[in-house]
This record gives sequence, C-alpha cells and structure tokens, in this order.
Amino acid sequence: MLEVKNLAKSFGNRQILKDMNFSLADGEILTVVGPSGAGKTTLLRIIAGLETADAGTMLLGKEKYDLSGEERGAVGVVFQDFNLFPNMSVLENITLAPQLALKEDKETAESKAKELLEKLQMADKGSLYPYQLSGGQKQRVAIARALAMQPKMLCYDEPTSALDPALRDQVADLILSLKKSGLTQLIITHDMDFAKKVADQVLEVKPLEG
Repeated sequence: MLEVKNLAKSFGNRQILKDMNFSLADGEILTVVGPSGAGKTTLLRIIAGLETADAGTMLLGKEKYDLSGEERGAVGVVFQDFNLFPNMSVLENITLAPQLALKEDKETAESKAKELLEKLQMADKGSLYPYQLSGGQKQRVAIARALAMQPKMLCYDEPTSALDPALRDQVADLILSLKKSGLTQLIITHDMDFAKKVADQVLEVKPLEG
C-alpha cells in the first residue's frame, strides 16, 4: 500500500503541490487526472524518487518510503517518450538494469526478459531495435524493462498520449491484465475516459492559485 500525506512541492516561487493526500491499496490502480500545470508529472517524479518533496511523507507498505535506501527500486516508471536506448536491442534494453542493479547474471536476466516479452505479446521482437518498433510496441518494451526490476508499484506518465486512439483499448487491456497479476499501478493521464476505464480510483488535481 502507498500512502501519501501532506505532500508539497514548489519550484522557485511557484507552488506545484500543496497538502496532497491519498492512498493506494496493493494491487489496485490509481489514475491522476488534471490539466497541464496541475502537478501530475511532478507527483509521479516524487513518488519514483526523481524529485524530492519539500514536505510530507510517503509510506510504502508499513514503512516510511526511503528513496535513498533499499526502496529506491520499489517504484518502476514507464516514461511518456519510453526512453529506450536506440543502440540496444529490445532484449538488451530489458536486461541491462537487472544485470547492473540487481546483479543478475546474463542468462537469468535474459530468461526473465523473454518471459516478460511473451506475457506482453512481444516474444518475437527481442532482437529488434527501437527504430523498428511501433509506438505501441515501444511502450510494451518500456513496461517490460520496468517490470524486470521487480517493482512493488509501476507508474505511467501519459501512457496513451503517443498512441493512435485505436490502440487505447489495447493499453487499457494490458494495464488491467497486469492488475490481475497483483501489480499496483499509478497512471498520470489527461484522458478521463481512459482513466475511468482502468482505475479503481481517480484523483483529480488542479493548478494551484497564484
């Protein structure tokens, strides 16, 4: 369970988040919706440990969420532009971090990566490079790469924004299938219809005045 209490963040004189509170139960999906400038991506980056909050606390399970310690890899992120390494194959993109951070040997990392690709209906794409993939396929590789780190929770930044509208239902089905496996997920999106389709709860955020 993720519990966020009184979270606040400012950049210079501009306050982005103020007294934000919410909780997300294990295995559930939370979508965070709102207009540009409301702090959605800032919230994601704080939860993922890519930004530091000015105030507030986060609990992951029953423990205080310490991003500088063992919990650093507890939250995986699928970025809006996927951030795949263009000079590495699909399989290499997925196996790099487990080998470096989790100290998995190459054979173990590749075995797990192939299982993830099969689960995501990408079993025949391991030898391809990012430029050879569609947007939807790149997204699945990004999801597999995040899952390879065995996170307790997976966050997505606008998972439907770079995709053709016809693919949105496929994305929703994929996210719901991961939920069935017990994965806790947090999704930043501007697409309210998509948010309501996949979410157990929807958190609406608005830009702060001033």
